[in-house]
Amino acid sequence: MRVAIRRNNRARRIALRIDPAKEAPELVLPPRTSESEGLDFVRSRADWLLKRLAALPPHIPFCDGTMLPFLGHLHKIVHDSTARRGVWLEGDCIVVSGHIEHLSRRVHDWLRREAKTIVTPRAHDMAAILKRKPGNITVRNQKSRWGSCSSSGNLSFNWRLVLAPDPVLDYVVAHEVGHMAEPNHSPAFWKIVDQLSPHAQQGRDWLRKNGDRLFRYG
Repeated sequence: MRVAIRRNNRARRIALRIDPAKEAPELVLPPRTSESEGLDFVRSRADWLLKRLAALPPHIPFCDGTMLPFLGHLHKIVHDSTARRGVWLEGDCIVVSGHIEHLSRRVHDWLRREAKTIVTPRAHDMAAILKRKPGNITVRNQKSRWGSCSSSGNLSFNWRLVLAPDPVLDYVVAHEVGHMAEPNHSPAFWKIVDQLSPHAQQGRDWLRKNGDRLFRYG
């Protein structure tokens, strides 16, 4: 079994995690921890690691006929080679035009655009409540994070949030916007998050239980 090793200057202890998108374990080491010590830790957790890897849900590719959640509601990907409209919602279907070999990329690009369209005005509205103004707002393909907020107010979100129910997306936007006022996870920060999103607890609970599954799509 291959284990990726990453050093994190802010880490205080050894951590072992699984990248659900790659089905690969990653060992996170604090600055002064040796690799041999880290590998001993991996060996001590071997049974746990193998069980976690075996329990990962299967990958779900973007292809004709795939059932894909969009804002938490299942839609069927339908390929229409005769159409010339790109990708669009039609009832409970996500219709994709063009050549079949481009379908996966087109669905991925469409989901990222939809995520940006939904997230951007919501982030601006929440920031206005805090009398703040966001910097750049981007949607990316993060491996494990749902969002981030830089010290300059730039916000970044994972495109897979558009697969989750809307209250979950709403919570993550509130979380990152909240960091514009409180760059920590103090009680004051969580109070702001609850103020910005009435769905904060619901969103946290849903991601804790189901978040890894969203990395299986695409």
